[in-house]
Amino acid sequence: MCGLAGFVSLQNNNHGMHLASLKTMVRSMNHRGPDESGVYIDDFAGLGHCRLSIVGVLGGTQPIHDEDKTLWIVFNGEIYNYVELRNNLVRRGHRFYTRTDTEVIVHLFQEKGMKCVEDLNGQFSFAIWNPDKKELFLARDRLGVRPLHYSVYNGVFYFASEVKAFFSLPGFPREMDEKSLDQVFTFWTTLPGRTMFKNIFELMPGHTLCINDRSQKQHKYWDIPLYPREAQSDFPLATLVDNVRELLIDSIRIRLRADVPVGTYLSGGLDSSGITALVVKNFNTNVRTFGITFGDSRFDESNYQRQMADFLSVNHSEVAATNLKIRENFNRVIWHAEKPLLRTAAVPLFLLSQQVRKSNIKVVLTGEGADEFCGGYAIFRETLARRFVAKNPCSRFRLRAIEELYPEIFASPRARLTMHGFFSQGLTDVDNPFFSHLPRWKTTARTKSFFSEDLQRTLQSYDGLDDCAAFLPHDFGKLDAVAKAQYLEIMIFLSNYLLSSQGDRVAMGNSVEIRFPYLDHRLLEYLGRVPTHWKILGLNEKHILKRALSDVLPAQIVNRTKQAYRSPVQESLIDNSDDIFPEAYISEQKLKATGLFDPKKVLLLLEKVRSGNVGSETDGMALSGIVSTQMFYNLFIADFSPELSDCTFSIIEDHRTNR
Repeated sequence: MCGLAGFVSLQNNNHGMHLASLKTMVRSMNHRGPDESGVYIDDFAGLGHCRLSIVGVLGGTQPIHDEDKTLWIVFNGEIYNYVELRNNLVRRGHRFYTRTDTEVIVHLFQEKGMKCVEDLNGQFSFAIWNPDKKELFLARDRLGVRPLHYSVYNGVFYFASEVKAFFSLPGFPREMDEKSLDQVFTFWTTLPGRTMFKNIFELMPGHTLCINDRSQKQHKYWDIPLYPREAQSDFPLATLVDNVRELLIDSIRIRLRADVPVGTYLSGGLDSSGITALVVKNFNTNVRTFGITFGDSRFDESNYQRQMADFLSVNHSEVAATNLKIRENFNRVIWHAEKPLLRTAAVPLFLLSQQVRKSNIKVVLTGEGADEFCGGYAIFRETLARRFVAKNPCSRFRLRAIEELYPEIFASPRARLTMHGFFSQGLTDVDNPFFSHLPRWKTTARTKSFFSEDLQRTLQSYDGLDDCAAFLPHDFGKLDAVAKAQYLEIMIFLSNYLLSSQGDRVAMGNSVEIRFPYLDHRLLEYLGRVPTHWKILGLNEKHILKRALSDVLPAQIVNRTKQAYRSPVQESLIDNSDDIFPEAYISEQKLKATGLFDPKKVLLLLEKVRSGNVGSETDGMALSGIVSTQMFYNLFIADFSPELSDCTFSIIEDHRTNR
């Protein structure tokens, strides 16, 4: 895994960019690739790269070129089917000078042009520059695992893995986008293509972008594969289970391709336990595993981790995510995430990747994606229950359908009244495309009550739901209620939060690459045609995945109640013995300086938490969001200071005037 950066003149003349500036962009992201660095520069464009060497360790310095040096590429990611692609290209007469998966992309681009992405099985972002045509081609993987940002400034098109590469250039504008902040405080993240900064964009998942001095053309080559009932499979359950298992095993097989050791994350839940068990059974009995522990039993799953480690006889390491460590590292995580966060859960994963790196492991497999595509989240079961209630308002089972979701919560009479009110929101609006998510989004949006009056006036005519609706496919209305909920969860929360702020950003902050076997596009396209009733049987989530993994996991792991991954918020961020931390970010003076939040309301929230009243889930989201936004503003808007590592560069300069 790596970092890439570069620029292209849009005015078909010498851009005035210096080699030193390109090197500075790369040096600002050295955490993404500390092993080696390289740049290519000509009179119209520059490509920069920092490398975390995993495949083709020797001789894989980027930028990489084709046989005639007519194409140059910088690449961030892994192409898992590069072996098969390379063999086919060699048979077709292509000549390779490295053993990397990067070079495969260049030759595939020669063969298929922009359609080359359709053949790639992997997680990637890359840029290919054609100096003869003066044309740049950018691409991002199907689900947006690997980031790729772009912006235009002073007639130059810039691109980079992280926004901080732009800000490392003198004079580059740094301005927060208030609408994006509104999105974070509604959806937990920005919507596809948006960043927290004005005039800086992210290439959307499953998209390519072609740039020259005449145009910028963006193309969508893949969409989330969810289908209406008439397009779904009618195979027997046993056949579906066998096919899912075989696709998952092959996904793991090709994701173990590396010239360095590959470990796994092991949380003790079904998803990571299944990945680890299949690795041990089929590929590597000595795999290293890593997990997080918490002192609070509400968050801790260490007993299940140890049970699985003993069951598989693997070498397991644990990281204790204490409240103090979370508080001490929150600012660091915001630096890498480049956006505010409404919870602290990314911090323990940052600590975990630190432990992985200290163990001399560069690559780990992890279980993200199984919940979204196999029907594992509570919101999918909530959608089924709420649809039942909406269709049967007079049924005597009306309340039971809701209460069976959370029996421990509904045991309290007070909570029962609150939860009935929560789940009753929008019940009559079953045709609303956001039927599944509106109760949660409305609850999250209550955190915007802490916005300052000035910010609320700026946003008063803005509704993020309008922007969200623009991303829905034309046939979205044909999907069943759960499939619609899956689409929204994948498009927003998975791609823009779990795979980003809680995924690539915190792992690459410690130079660790994470790979996601459940997100192999072949498996996703198959699961998209599996009927919803086999994903959620009654209210039993991930039924088909549980069946597929039942022969490699203990029954206690398969049948245990799902425990959502969370970490403490109020307890971590506010400690009455530590006045320095809140004072640094949410004192009245600091709040007035940014002008984003109402100081009186924030200080009342702080007083509430300090009094020992942990408060509601909304209080926690508000506190985390406010603190992290203040951190974000200080880091990127008020006073940006790039972290420039010392790098030794391989430099290619091409200044032929006949181009």
